[in-house]
Amino acid sequence: MAREDSVVTPERFSEGFDYPSYMDQIKVNKARFEGFYDGFKVSDEDTAFFKELVQRPNGPAKMMVLGEDWCGDVIRGLPVLAKIADAAGIPISIFPRDSHTDIMDEYLKEGKYMSIPVAVFYTADHKYICHWIERPEVAAKEQHAIEQAIHDENPGIDDQAFSRERRTRTAAKAEDWIAATVVELKELLAKSIG
Repeated sequence: MAREDSVVTPERFSEGFDYPSYMDQIKVNKARFEGFYDGFKVSDEDTAFFKELVQRPNGPAKMMVLGEDWCGDVIRGLPVLAKIADAAGIPISIFPRDSHTDIMDEYLKEGKYMSIPVAVFYTADHKYICHWIERPEVAAKEQHAIEQAIHDENPGIDDQAFSRERRTRTAAKAEDWIAATVVELKELLAKSIG
């Protein structure tokens, strides 16, 4: 849970990358990011939902994201977060996790895992609203099942082969997981704002 004395001050928030600047500096997987970005559209209904939340006095006025360009969950999730921020009309500020571990320490999954992406929402006066970590719950369950199946089918598989096979199998789920991400974000924000 975010601390009241967060290291992410309004000034620090302003130091992050917007989405185009983040894309300009990444080292790997640019085509995969672009594929997810170009392939996802926020529906008119979802756009209206996010814009309505933004209009509330305690609504989300900005989004901070932690990520890394080598992470599959970030490659799939960050383009969605960027499109939602754009549709809602709020600024997004992206920080590479590995060079901003002080921020990551505030949003550890289960208090111990440096899972990414992390999306943090703030009010206009920079009050913390809520945060979302890594992937939707359905993706966590399905990915675990995929990983178990790969190990069961290929005892002794090496890490590189395992990663390739996992990527192939999770790619087939990407569209469903993206849709689930949008649903979870909507539910989380609605519940957090009240």
